[in-house]
Amino acid sequence: MRNLHNALLLKQLQVLKDLGYQYTDITPSDLEPEPVQLPDDLESLRQMVEKCHLCDLSKSRHKVVFGEGNPRADLMFVGEGPGATEDSTGRPFVGRAGELLSKMIENVLFLKREEVYIANIVKCRPPGNRVPTPTEAFTCRPYLLKQIELIAPKIIMTLGATAYRYLSNDETPISRVRGHIVRTEKYLIVPTFHPSYLLRNPSAKKQAWEDLIKVKELLETL
Repeated sequence: MRNLHNALLLKQLQVLKDLGYQYTDITPSDLEPEPVQLPDDLESLRQMVEKCHLCDLSKSRHKVVFGEGNPRADLMFVGEGPGATEDSTGRPFVGRAGELLSKMIENVLFLKREEVYIANIVKCRPPGNRVPTPTEAFTCRPYLLKQIELIAPKIIMTLGATAYRYLSNDETPISRVRGHIVRTEKYLIVPTFHPSYLLRNPSAKKQAWEDLIKVKELLETL
């Protein structure tokens, strides 16, 4: 029985590795299961994510917060993770921070919220709105990367340090990198402050508005 348990554990770790989960202290399995294939359409991917139990966040969630918006958006926003309101509704950025984000989109970019796409690094709420752990973030990140692949945005605006770190693999503090244009092969990343931070620090809104103006200008030229 113990050998069977170990074999199943190793198989689970291999599945996580195929999904993109990063670990360094476990020897990969020799069972060589078929690589995990993520669906090639958003609705099938959503259904898969709603059944996900790969990390402990699934134990305390009420609803999975997959993401929403234009599936062909040129601009995508990526935040850290769902809060209490998002966890109860299944929608991203619908609490106080979400209200501010909507105003930023409408009043600075002159876009409707439904014209962009909004998602998070993790799809389930971390207890107490704490920062996602590396295990949680890396376990969930393949879902986000698949969303990005399917939506194919030209620009991704990361909201806060956590979103920027796990999307770019860069640990530069958000105060130093915000507003910079980070070029990747398929899209541009423009980091800015998280709306929750702006609610606590209104003086930073000016910088966030400047970042949005830069994104607006980029959208007009791409």
